[in-house]
Amino acid sequence: MLRYAIVIEKANGNLSGYVPDLPGCVATGDTVVEVEKNLRDAIRFHLDGMREDGLPIPAPATTCNYVEA
Repeated sequence: MLRYAIVIEKANGNLSGYVPDLPGCVATGDTVVEVEKNLRDAIRFHLDGMREDGLPIPAPATTCNYVEA
């Protein structure tokens, strides 16, 4: 099982999320939990499409951390 980093941001009226290691893999939702679920589904769909097209599956490479400023 692959583990990809996700980024969730506030959008106009909802939340939006994307996967830095999978360009074009995005999802939205009303809550963080909903965006996480939708991104999980989007990642599976995205990877299935890449496999069907014979494209290599990118290894997760993005790391996340917080810093105080």
